Amino acid sequence: MPDESGLIPMTHTLEISDELKERLDTHVEEDESYEEFIEELVSVYETEGAFLQEGYSE
Repeated sequence: MPDESGLIPMTHTLEISDELKERLDTHVEEDESYEEFIEELVSVYETEGAFLQEGYSE
């Protein structure tokens, strides 16, 4: 399906370890795709300035 620019976006495959997939599974909501979760992570990363650059804190 074309995006806003009228282009059909390409899909890419990322290879991750079994351990990382298991970690992702603990955070992804039941109705959320991996792509949606990763988009959210990247948005937070960009908004928070690389997780505040001084170090990650919760």
